[in-house]
Formats: sequence, structure tokens, C-alpha cells
Amino acid sequence: MSSLSATLNLLRPSLAPSPPSVRFFGVRNSASSYSTSRRLALFQLGSALPQSQLLGAKASELLRGEGNPLEAAPVANLAQAGTAIAKENALEWVKNDKRRMLHVVYRVGDLDKTIKFYTECLGMKLLRKRDRPEDRYSNAFLGYGPEESNFVVELTYNYGVDKYNIGTGFGHFGIAVEDVTKTVELIKAKGGKVTEEPGPAKGGSTIVASVKDPDGYTFELLERGPSPEPFRQVMLRVGDLDRAINFYKKAYGMELLHKRDNPEYKCTVAVLGYGPEDKNAVLELTYNYGITDYDKGNGYAQIAIGTDDVYKTAEAIKLSGGKIILDPGPLPGINTKITACLDPDGWKSVFVDNADFLKELE
Repeated sequence: MSSLSATLNLLRPSLAPSPPSVRFFGVRNSASSYSTSRRLALFQLGSALPQSQLLGAKASELLRGEGNPLEAAPVANLAQAGTAIAKENALEWVKNDKRRMLHVVYRVGDLDKTIKFYTECLGMKLLRKRDRPEDRYSNAFLGYGPEESNFVVELTYNYGVDKYNIGTGFGHFGIAVEDVTKTVELIKAKGGKVTEEPGPAKGGSTIVASVKDPDGYTFELLERGPSPEPFRQVMLRVGDLDRAINFYKKAYGMELLHKRDNPEYKCTVAVLGYGPEDKNAVLELTYNYGITDYDKGNGYAQIAIGTDDVYKTAEAIKLSGGKIILDPGPLPGINTKITACLDPDGWKSVFVDNADFLKELE
């Protein structure tokens, strides 16, 4: 494995106990590439990368101590005004960028076993799979439709690692099925683990259930009719919900689809995305009262999002308080342009140039 690949696959230890688990309104607050050959090694991005510097310095700081203070002040004011305009333009561009959640990346201890569970129990299709012995990892992409239009999962198996710490920050994946009870019966018959039996969600009528895959990742099953995108959501926990909502709206260009406070369960939930929940995968952020930090473990990696311009995307992320951990530009050896960042809670995302992404799938 190259030094870059080794850096990108650094693992984080477990730090904190899991919070309690509750289910409500159809939402479960659970406790629980390609390298430089072709295609996207970028989605192998692990947990540690050098942090790039934020864009620019304030004009007032550059002028400090230079020239006549009486003359420098107007210049500084003009520079600050220019910075404000540039920021407004960058954030306005984000709203019009063509973005879509492409896939979610996480690590598993037995790739074939997990593929079997996802295809036989959850109804996913194996879209592609390949082994990289020179880099000591294999990965597979699965989903309910082609990668060009559907949200999919990328499973990564690192040679010799058969177990990961999921941590307390990752919540669950949500998928829609036409018959929850029948799906649960199938999962039981296949030896799967059911953590919550089918039943109406508290505070609602939707039939839901929860199961765990072979590596312990939780899947919430929601009873819904046929949908072009059965993969409904990725749930992550955050320490400051309003801060997170503001960041994802400004930096990522997501729309706040709905938000609700649940004092009975001591949590508040917000759902954000790039379109209606019945047609698109969305991001669900959960704030548990009084908890501001979580152990992110070393299993869950990141979400990949498509963009028309990774350079403008990185600029908007910086202006919105995010941290760029991989500067925008083409990956070494291939032409796919990407950038990677951390949100205020430390959750990682990778932005991929839309045109390059489609070329890689050809």
C-alpha cells in the first residue's frame, strides 16, 4: 500500500459508551476505487489527512502595522467589503450547483458475507466488486439501481482486519421495503440479527423494524410502497444541531426538509437533502440532549457527493467554517477531481466532480 493509501486508512480507537436507543416517527435513534489505476480510489479515504489552510487572510490583518493607520483603515474596509461580496457569491453558487448524494463508504470484516446479507436479505444488487492485492484491500458497490442515478453503498475490506469499532456517533441506515414483517422473517431465516421487531413507530402509523448486518451496522426498515430510491437515509449524531443545519445548508447546499423536537426521548432530529425523501437518499442528523461529542469509531468513513466544481465547493466549505482535509484537484494518476472536508462535528465528506464521476463509470 502506498504511503498516501496508508495515511488515508488510519484507524481511530473507541472512546465512549453508547447512548440509549429509541424509535419514533419511523426514525430509530440507535446506539449502536479504485486507487490510481482507474475509477475512484478516493472513496477509500480513511480518517486522517493533513488539514489544508483556510482561504486567504483578512485584509485588515495583512495591513496591520504597515503604512499610515489613517490611510490603511479605508483600504481594509474596502477589502473586507470585497471579502463579504465574494463570500455571498460563493454561497449563492452552492444553491445552484447540481449536487447529489452518490454513496456512503464504510469498512467491513468479511466482504463476501456482507454482500450475501445485503443481496439476499435487503434486496440490494451487487453493482461491481474488485480486489486490489497490491494495496491490500477489496471493495464492492451495492444498491437498488445504477450508480449514475441511485445512492449506493461502498463496502471496503482491508486485508487482515475482521472487526471494526462502529462507535457511538453513527446511527443507522434507513431503507424502504414493501413488507417489513416479511423482510424480517427472511432475515431471521438467513440467521440475521433483529434488534427491534416490526411494529408501528411511536407517534406514528408507519411499520418499522431494526436489524443489524454481519458487522453490526444498524439498518432501519420502513414500510413504504415502491420507490425509485429505496435507500432512504444515513443517520449521524451531532453535538450542536443548529450549527450542523446551518453548515449543511450553506456549505453543502442541502435543504432542511423537516426538523422536530422529541422531549419525551430527549432528542431533536433534522432531515436534510437535495430533494424529497421519497425520491432521494437524505441525511438525518440527531442531537441527544446534553451530548456534544461522540466516538466515531473506525468503521464508518464518509459520504460522497457530486458537484459541478470541486474548487468552488472547497471555497464555500471554508467560508462556512468547514475544514478541507484534501485540497481540490485531480487525483494523482487519474483525472478525477475531488476535495474532502470535515463538518463541524468531524464527519467527513468527499465531493466529486460530476462529469469525472460519470466518465469513471463508463
